[in-house]
Parts: sequence; C-alpha cells; structure tokens
Amino acid sequence: MKEFALIGAAGYIAPRHLKAIKNTGNNLLAAYDPFDSVGIMDSYFPEADFFVEFERFDRHIDKQKRKDHPIDFVSVCSPNYLHDSHIRFGLRNNADVICEKPIVLNPWNIDALEEIERESGKHIFSILQLRLHQAIIALKEKVMNGPENKIYDVDLTYLTSRGHWYYTSWKGDISKSGGIATNIGVHFYDMLTWIFGPVISNTVNVHTHDRAAGYLELEKARVRWFLSISYDTIPDEIKAQGKRTYRSIQIGGDELEFSDGFTDLHTDSYKAILSGNGFRIGETKQAIQIVHDIRHATPIGLKGEYHPFAKIPASTHPFS
Repeated sequence: MKEFALIGAAGYIAPRHLKAIKNTGNNLLAAYDPFDSVGIMDSYFPEADFFVEFERFDRHIDKQKRKDHPIDFVSVCSPNYLHDSHIRFGLRNNADVICEKPIVLNPWNIDALEEIERESGKHIFSILQLRLHQAIIALKEKVMNGPENKIYDVDLTYLTSRGHWYYTSWKGDISKSGGIATNIGVHFYDMLTWIFGPVISNTVNVHTHDRAAGYLELEKARVRWFLSISYDTIPDEIKAQGKRTYRSIQIGGDELEFSDGFTDLHTDSYKAILSGNGFRIGETKQAIQIVHDIRHATPIGLKGEYHPFAKIPASTHPFS
C-alpha cells in the first residue's frame, strides 16, 4: 500500500483521483486546498488530514517523513499555473508525482522539471486518459496498420458550456489557465498527435474569450478543430435534448464513437503508473508545445482550411 498526498482536494477533478487512490488499494495520508468544500473526502478517506494553508500542509508532510511515515506519491489537481510548483514540492519530498493535464503551461517548464526529476531520482507522471480509451486505442492500431502514406481528414469539435462563474475563476484568466485550447483541449491534441504523428503546421483562425478554432497539419492527418465554452455554439438539435455539451470527432466523414468508457480511466491510469507503465512528463511536451503556440499565435480569420463552426458569430464577453 502506497501513501498519497493530494493537492487541490476541492477541485472538479479531485474526486476521480480520490477514487483512483482508493480503488488501487492505497491510502491518502493528507490533502490540501485553500477552499474547505471537501466533504467528498468522507466517501473515500475520512481519516486523511486536511489543510487549507500550504505551510501547515508542508510542515505535516515533513513531520510524517521524520516519523518514518513518508509519502510515496503526490497527486496534483490544483489550477494549471500551480502545477509546476506543486510538482517540485512532491519531488523535494522524495515522492513520485501524478499530475493532471495540462502538466505545465510552457514547454520549457518540462525541460526544467525533467532536470529536477533526474536529480531527485523520482518520476513525474501525467494523466493522459484518452490514450487508455479502447476506442482511441483501436483507432491508433487502425492508423498504424493502414496504408503507410494515407493522410486522414479529421474534424474535432468540443463544446462544453460554462456559465459566468468561469470568467471570475482562475479558468477565465489566460495567464493561469492557458486559455480555451489549453484548459479544455490539451488532452485532445495529445490524443491526435499520439495517433497521427508530429505537427507539421499549426494555424489559428479564431481565438477569443470563449472559443478557439484552427487547423493542424500532422504527419498523417489534416485536422480542423473548434473548441468553445459558449452555449451559443451548441447545435440546436443538441440544445433541444436539454444538453449543454457536444463532442464530436469525425475521421473521413465517419464519427468516432467514444462517448462511453470514461468511467474508470483515472483508475486505469493509476494502475498503469503503480505498475511502472505510466505516461512520463516527456510524453506531454508535444501537446504542451501545441497549446503554447496556439496561445501566442495571431489568428488569421476565416482563411484557408478552417472548421465550419468558426463561422458562428462571436458572443459578447459577460463583463465587457
């Protein structure tokens, strides 16, 4: 049984990590979050110590280490811009680290962390759960076993409506979240490059507070992509069903069905990490480079290849 510490216990993604720690037969020793809405811990680790001040959390972890009760892993579920610092905390405490995506905001942060990783002798792992989805694995095998020179046409659409709260939270601050493409799209870019190979070109057509669209040319695919947190971009037929989210990946005009099979992917990720087969930090660099380049690109507008949803009129920022 491994001992875990968790940073970001009040966040949206934390319950999946709590469940994964529990389901893999391990223990949560302590958790930290500046917000105290963490009643979910009762469902998994009611005996875990909880802190709302990082200094006291740090002190507690150090005391446990000196009592010969050290942590083995730190799970990082904090806001994107804090991942780098919290990963370093784990390595300094002689623990391996499991970090949510995006693992960092800039590609050079990965280089620095890999250096500290080598110095510490510990490992940094990322949650890249789409790589464990059976439909995605099957698609990768199909591409690998298909015609060597075939180039696939891919349309990626991911719309996940967010309310006005989003812009007040850290997620609405591009310096903290990395913006739309980083916050809700980074795992899709990882999946696409994992399947279709490295980036040849990266063009951004639209990039505003609530949407982004562009064109990625990969070694084996031409990808038109559109991401949005605006309800206005949801197709009418999806709205009629009372839904606020729409996800679609079309390859050569055929829909890739991967709506199901997400329930236990974090647990599967933990199982792989604990067995020595997790995804190391270096494997995240290509997707981090993509979102970094999107964030700093100048949008060219509706020119060249672009996703049809890019034509949807822009919505007004709620606080403009």
